[in-house]
Amino acid sequence: MSPRPPMSADDLPDAGDARPRPRKAPSAFRTISEVADELHIPQHVLRFWETKFPLVKPLKRGGGRRYYRPNDILLLRRISDLLYIQGYTIKGVQRLLREGGGVLADDIPPPSAAEREAEAREALLPLPGLEPMPPPMPRIREAPPPAERRAAEGEAARLRKVLSEVLIELEALRELLTAPPERHEGGRAGPGKP
Repeated sequence: MSPRPPMSADDLPDAGDARPRPRKAPSAFRTISEVADELHIPQHVLRFWETKFPLVKPLKRGGGRRYYRPNDILLLRRISDLLYIQGYTIKGVQRLLREGGGVLADDIPPPSAAEREAEAREALLPLPGLEPMPPPMPRIREAPPPAERRAAEGEAARLRKVLSEVLIELEALRELLTAPPERHEGGRAGPGKP
């Protein structure tokens, strides 16, 4: 009988486990929760990346359960590094995959300022079928001239008066609606009502 290798932190039981969890072989397939824990990436992000990066194709078993191969995990780790550490956008990583024939080299430098600007400009292009957004309104940096300010204050006062009158009318209508019905001849609640 051969001696057992020493336990690592990964082999320690979780709070709810009664015994140590055996460590998987490096060539073993991993579930989405195992990959998410290993790469510190939420599961929904991994599923989203499957839609953006066609090379990320885990095996799917009954019920849609995903199993990631070791090569899938290496690709996901590299995509994560390019997106979160080096500052590439999803489109930038897609371009690198296209240019690299589906392979992401380990020595890819961070995007240059020109590449980031080009990606930012591309992101601002309108999508087909959508109206382009109007330019942002300029910020007012100084107070309006006194004449304009007085006109605005006068308009605000006029609108306050109109709103007060509307509020009085609404309160009167509410009172009419919540008041008990008046009794008419014969003790009935109203015409045609029992």
